[in-house]
Amino acid sequence: MERMWSPWRSQYIDEFKVKKNNNECVFCNAVKENTENDKCLVVYRGKDIFTIMNLYPYNNGHLMVVPNRHISAIKEITVEEFSEITKQITLATEALTKLFSPQGFNIGANIGKAAGAGIDSHIHFHVIPRWNGDTNFMPVIGETKIISHELFNTKNRLIKIYNENSKEF
Repeated sequence: MERMWSPWRSQYIDEFKVKKNNNECVFCNAVKENTENDKCLVVYRGKDIFTIMNLYPYNNGHLMVVPNRHISAIKEITVEEFSEITKQITLATEALTKLFSPQGFNIGANIGKAAGAGIDSHIHFHVIPRWNGDTNFMPVIGETKIISHELFNTKNRLIKIYNENSKEF
């Protein structure tokens, strides 16, 4: 397997180790963060749910819809929270469509480590824009994913679209 130099990841990994050792949750910390902070990836806050960009996206614009409450199972989600989750997933697809014009979406949750959850203690739902042919030789053969848009530029553009469209929901 080829290796690509990405020193920016080491800072995240080191921070994640410290937070994990202190039993801190990345999503619970995001609930408390100021959205204006240059390191904060939250693009939208609702009453009980927020939408955050994935620091290690599968594709450009990969978002996660997350309950404010630290819960890990579907059965713990209230009816009100589930309603807001579906509204924010809809808002995410609308914003991503305006920004990137994807040809489809993957929407779902990985519940538990065995299902592929990187953070299994705080449930979250992925909204991943997809394009025909977006899987190429790099991830298939080279085991490397190329993300062509800068993360914080995308965040600022999404916040603008969310602010324009969130009143519809």
